[in-house]
Amino acid sequence: MLNEFKTFIARGNVLDLAVGVVIGAAFTAIVTSMVDDIINPLIGLVAGGVDFSGLSFGLGDAQFMYGNFINAVIKFLIVAWVVFLLVKAVNRMMPKKVEAPAEPAGPTDNELLRDILVELKKK
Repeated sequence: MLNEFKTFIARGNVLDLAVGVVIGAAFTAIVTSMVDDIINPLIGLVAGGVDFSGLSFGLGDAQFMYGNFINAVIKFLIVAWVVFLLVKAVNRMMPKKVEAPAEPAGPTDNELLRDILVELKKK
């Protein structure tokens, strides 16, 4: 069982995933800082000094901090945009697949039926 685990953990996919998780965590810290320290103040400046993190409303004893949700959505959109740009760049660098030329199409059903009809008329 231990040998199977060693084989599993040594596969390239598992190592790639581990590296991706570590880099993703570090990237999340960068995006969080960018949103909290740069983007939200700019949006607040344009929107008249609105600080999203302070937006909330109360309902009974519950306090709903919907401003934090807005910050999370902004962070998500930034991460999604950056991932999109990375995938697009990687796809551009990958060699293009050369498709084999399509084989000529055979006769259609109508052509076959017409040929059969011509042969039957000859008999």
